[in-house]
Amino acid sequence: METLEYRFEHGTRVLPPQPQVVGVVGSGNLEVLIESAPLAGACTIEIKTAAVGFGATWQAVMQDFHQRWQLKDTRIAINDMGATPAVVSLRLDQAVETMLEGAP
Repeated sequence: METLEYRFEHGTRVLPPQPQVVGVVGSGNLEVLIESAPLAGACTIEIKTAAVGFGATWQAVMQDFHQRWQLKDTRIAINDMGATPAVVSLRLDQAVETMLEGAP
């Protein structure tokens, strides 16, 4: 297992306070937990992955995600069992969209 950590500063979008879990780890897919957290305007992402050695790919996917959503004060945890970058992006988008659906 490899653990990767990313921090993106200067986000502009705040999510509602309820946490969301999206995805299923046991299916060869991944799990995403996303929650609001006081992070001085930053978005942090921790990835635990069985696919060792793909840090550059993960960084590209996380930068793309951050550019799309510009989250701030958000903590994301990803548990990966070898999902493709497209599945990772889909699950992240689903988590954010699910949280926004419940927003007032």
